[in-house]
Parts: sequence; structure tokens; C-alpha cells
Amino acid sequence: MHPFNRRKFLEGSAGVAAAAALPAAALWAPAVHAQTLNLKPEKDAKLRVLRWSRFVQGDIDAYMANVKKFTEKTGVEVRVDNEGWEDVRPKAAVAANTGAGPDIILSTNDDANLYPDKLLDVTDVAEYIGKKYGGWYPAGQAFLRPDGKKWIGIPLGAAGSMMVYRDSVLKSAGFDSFPKDTDGFLKMMKAVKDKGMPGGMALGNATGDGLWCNWLMWAFGGQLVDKDNKVVIDSVGTLRALEYGKELYATFIPGTLSWLDPNNNKAFLDGQVSVTNNGISIYVAAKNSPDPKLKEMAADIQHAAFPIGPVGVPTESHLFFNQMIMKYTKYPNAAKEFLRFMMEEEQFGAWLTGASAYIATPLDGYAKLPIWTVDPKNTPYRDAVKNLRPAGYAGKLGYASAGAAADFIVVNMVAEAISGSKTPKEAMERAQKRAERYYKV
Repeated sequence: MHPFNRRKFLEGSAGVAAAAALPAAALWAPAVHAQTLNLKPEKDAKLRVLRWSRFVQGDIDAYMANVKKFTEKTGVEVRVDNEGWEDVRPKAAVAANTGAGPDIILSTNDDANLYPDKLLDVTDVAEYIGKKYGGWYPAGQAFLRPDGKKWIGIPLGAAGSMMVYRDSVLKSAGFDSFPKDTDGFLKMMKAVKDKGMPGGMALGNATGDGLWCNWLMWAFGGQLVDKDNKVVIDSVGTLRALEYGKELYATFIPGTLSWLDPNNNKAFLDGQVSVTNNGISIYVAAKNSPDPKLKEMAADIQHAAFPIGPVGVPTESHLFFNQMIMKYTKYPNAAKEFLRFMMEEEQFGAWLTGASAYIATPLDGYAKLPIWTVDPKNTPYRDAVKNLRPAGYAGKLGYASAGAAADFIVVNMVAEAISGSKTPKEAMERAQKRAERYYKV
């Protein structure tokens, strides 16, 4: 992983803590004088943005409202195309390889590291926004400033992968609160299954919800690679994780091997499962539904962090979102000005609010926004980027980590081992060989 200077980060965000008690309008006043950035869009500039489709309707509504404001202010026409997470990645790769397509792409995880030389240097925008709003969290820097110097993209945030559960079901199974360790979690999952309300988590090639497989591996000490980028997935720690996973899988509702990102949402809202991992979208859908039964469910829904395993520390894996400007764009100033505009508090705060806390902030200062406390059920999602461990842990992010993640190596290994289609040892050995194709010695 990219080495991170925590002292510099704390120095950059110290003013935010001191400003916490100030009214919102005055929150960023001291930082405004720290730096200015003048980006004048090119004459007759037009932009095309490719982004992932919404899981919360308010996300796209607020985003498009901000796009309209940008056009009204600058005169730059902006076209926005929405695609599923699984579709954005290949389309972005085609654009990078052919040198034609969208000017700006909002993608996931460390996709930017698949083609860093095809991306516009946005260091000026990143430094301006970071200094103004309290500092970027370490994960965002690891993903998008891989050399520790140049920014190849702007962090957008993350869809937090939290545990989503029915409080009444847990209580009926004898649990007053969500377990904080993996032993207690397994006991709870067995208990809710015995109550006829099992849990379930995606084991298909799910871009977001499949990230729980990273948590499982890391919680028991397994890793894809070590700090020297040596593939070490075939290990005692991974074996322990897969053995635990087999017991966990036995509590799942049938069918999770084919689940993609939408499936657990549907299963939960249909009342088929009482526990899953997801962003806040399940709760938002239930809360905003006109169906009285779903509104009643919303009151029963609670969120919690993933339990801690034998390693003794949180091992959170969340779906990171990036914003990339393609180097082939004819309008680099307009594109950079668009990202700057969208990240300013007036727009970004409105977007986070419109998305009902679906996207966690990548900037320390925005953790103070009211959206995180106006509903206590939003709060667990606030620190997803702050606590995020990139999928390429504990190595340096780059082409290899991006490729391994895009190839779903860890997800496939977990699915094969815990379902019994392969022994844990066979699954680890296959994953080791697949990963070594990316991390060439």
C-alpha cells in the first residue's frame, strides 16, 4: 500500500476539529484563503460523463441537479450516461485503450490503476479540495496517488459495506445487539437460521457486495499479497478463514452463489433474509416505500460494522468510488472545473444528503455534515472511507491489484471453498496461481 504520512494528514485536518462547533456557513471560512484554483473552461466545451447507476434514487436526482447548476454557471453542456457497476469497468477500459469515449468516468475501486498513463493529472484539483476541506483519507490517497505525488483521479467516496439486519429477529434469537466478534457472529447466524429467517451474502461476481470476502480473509490473518507485493494468499490465515466460512455458508439461504449486487437487496426486502451486508440502500428503499409493511420493516432495520476476527482489529472492505478524467479529452480545463465544482461543499453536501448517506465522505471535513447524524441509522456509514482497507492490502496498489480485484480472485476462492465445490486448499492454490499472473515476480 502507498505509504501514508499520518502526521501531515493530521496537520491538514486539525482545523476541521476546531471548527466543529461553528455554524455550517462559517465552517470552511478559514480554509478558503489557503489556496485558490482558477480553471477557465475552453470555448464551446462539452463534456460527457459515464457513471455507475444509482442504488438510491436521490443520488442521481441530486447529482443531476448539480450538473444543471454547473451548466448554468459555466455554459458547458454535460451529458451523463448511467451504467451498472459491472458495465462501467469494461467500458472505461475500452475508452482508455481506444482513446475515445467519455471525458470523465466515475468508476470503482482501483480501476484507475489499470491505465494510469491514460488519465489526466488532476493534482491541482486534488490539492485544492484536500486543503480546503480537511484532508483526504488515506485510502483515497492510496487508490489515486499511487506514487505519493501525482493524483490520477479524484476520490468520490465509498458505498459502505455494513451489516444490515432485522433487530426483532436477532432479539427473538436471543441476541440483544449485533455481535462484535466472529465467534458471536457465527452463533447468531445459526440462531436466526433456526428461527426460519436466515442470512445471506453474495458469492457471485458482485462488485460491491462481494467485498465481504476480503473481510473474511483478512479477519483471520489472510492476505492477497504482503507489503512487498508477493502473493501470499495460500496461507494458514486464509485456510482458517475458509474453514470458518464453510460453517458460515451453512447458515445462508440457498442461492447465494449466483447473487450479484441487486440480489441481497431484493431478498431482504422480500423478507427472505434477516441479515446481509450492504450499503444503506436497503434501509432507504424500505423507509421511502409507500408499502406500510416495508415502512414497518424500516423501523426494524439496524446497521452495524462487520465483526472483528482473530486478528483483533477491524478489517473493513468497502466499494470505493473514483472520478477519472481521460487524457484524450478535448476539454481538460472544463473537465477539471467540473470535478472541482462537484466536490465543493454546496454541491457535495447536497449530493450526500440527496443520496441519503449512501456514499461515505472521502474528506475528513465532510464527516461533520448533518446527514451523518440526522438519522442515527446513517452514522455507521460515515467512516467507510476512513476505515477502508484497499483490496490490494498489504501491498502497493497498481495494475496488479486492480487486475486481481477486477478478476474476482478472492470472491471466487471463497465461493469455491465454502460451498464445497473445492477443498479450501484447492481453492487457495488456484487463487494463488491466478493472482501470480498479475503480480509477476
